Amino acid sequence: MERMPQGVRRLAVQLRTSIPVDVLWEVLTDYERLETFIPNLVSSRLVYKDGQTVRLQQVGSQQFIGLRFSAQVLLELTEYRPEGLLQFRMLKGDFRRFEGSWRVRSLPGGSSLVYELTVQGCLGMPIGLIEERLQDDLSSNLSAVEREGYRRCQGD
Repeated sequence: MERMPQGVRRLAVQLRTSIPVDVLWEVLTDYERLETFIPNLVSSRLVYKDGQTVRLQQVGSQQFIGLRFSAQVLLELTEYRPEGLLQFRMLKGDFRRFEGSWRVRSLPGGSSLVYELTVQGCLGMPIGLIEERLQDDLSSNLSAVEREGYRRCQGD
């Protein structure tokens, strides 16, 4: 995690897995089913798709220091399939800044999945208090994509 000015945090996590790149890509771009396997994602609705540009309306919710916190975002994603890159940025929502990417690439015997996120909380959101939560969420999202990839590889 990198701490930047004005409460901005940049986080990145990488996973090496035996799941093929094509399956990981299929999981990441299964936009209307993301909430079925991504923890704390309540809904993910495809609003628009044209070529490599996608817009998603998403709602996330989680328990934090005894309170339920919910956030809504309208994301614009750009699919760069040949490069294995899926970039996203918030067009509007409950953060001042929310952007990042998923990157998949082939490795001998498997693949690599990297998730990067730059986030700035809304005014009044104490970013210091949610740093650990952000780190946990990044790791759990990555693990969830891997689990779904394994499930699809096994044909469940």
